[in-house]
Amino acid sequence: MTPEARDYSKKMNNPIVFWWAMLFKLPSAVFWRLKIKKLDNESCEVTIPYFWRSQNPFKSIYFAALAGAAELSTGALCQLSMAGKGKYSMLVVDFKAEFHKKANQKTTFICDQGAELERIIDQLQPGESDKLTMVSTGFNPQGEIVARFFVTWSFKRK
Repeated sequence: MTPEARDYSKKMNNPIVFWWAMLFKLPSAVFWRLKIKKLDNESCEVTIPYFWRSQNPFKSIYFAALAGAAELSTGALCQLSMAGKGKYSMLVVDFKAEFHKKANQKTTFICDQGAELERIIDQLQPGESDKLTMVSTGFNPQGEIVARFFVTWSFKRK
């Protein structure tokens, strides 16, 4: 892990620094009270609580709030992987979702493709691009799958 990646991980794992960063970069994450519970080379875990701000009229977590938590679990892993390795651009180019169970409790999204992502980022030469579909799976506190999101990121090394 590069020193910049260690610094990024430390910042995103700090609730106060994370809150301030999200306030300016992704305010919906603050509104929905998303939290990064774990971020390292291998995986990222993001939680979203079930409460009035994340709730839809059907007494479950709004699908867009779930999607935001899932995207954050993949995007933070991408940012960590690119930290200190030069300039890159990244963009979501495809997004799919599967809903398995009603999300009416705190939900934890886990993406564990850090090693695969690292290989892709490290092999890119300036001017080259590549894509990776990252899977973020949401679990309720009982360990049941609530939803699974497939976020395809495009990376280009500058």
